[in-house]
Amino acid sequence: MPHAPVPPQRRANAKRMRKTMTDAELKLWNALRAHRLMGLSFRRQVPIAGYIVDFACPAHQLIVEVDGSQHGNDADLRYDDNRTKRLEQDGWTVLRFWNDDVLKDIDNVCLHIVKIVGEG
Repeated sequence: MPHAPVPPQRRANAKRMRKTMTDAELKLWNALRAHRLMGLSFRRQVPIAGYIVDFACPAHQLIVEVDGSQHGNDADLRYDDNRTKRLEQDGWTVLRFWNDDVLKDIDNVCLHIVKIVGEG
């Protein structure tokens, strides 16, 4: 699927975010990178549909988001819901995990990702 052009500022933000990943994002990236998870190819901090998503597996149109506690307030929940709906309109499946789940139970996070890919 061709993608829309990415404005230079958004591309710069994505690049900056790749250099300043949270501990949870870094832990998940270490499990996903270099086809380590069942040979799946993931990219990190990818501009898609006007957003920068944490991780994307384009071959399976799968997005994985890692959320910190700031995503628990009402305004951020609404924003995340709208964002997810927009991405799903383009055919993406969006998975969300809390930082704590990634940091304390990375194996089950990875198993869930593999399960969703297998269902797709």
